[in-house]
Amino acid sequence: MEAMPDPVTFVKESYGELKKSTWLTRQQAVGSTLVVISIVSLVAIYISGIDFMLSILMRALLGGRS
Repeated sequence: MEAMPDPVTFVKESYGELKKSTWLTRQQAVGSTLVVISIVSLVAIYISGIDFMLSILMRALLGGRS
């Protein structure tokens, strides 16, 4: 296992690697964020619906309060 370089070398190498990266444009980042928020919201609604239906089923099976 290679030893950790000194902090100055580490920062220089890290900065160099970041410069090689391609970054999303603002429009791409906003679009991706909206897609993620939409999918998370839909999954949350779906899971909530399943939970609600299962709670109704369990109350009916176990004779719980309405």
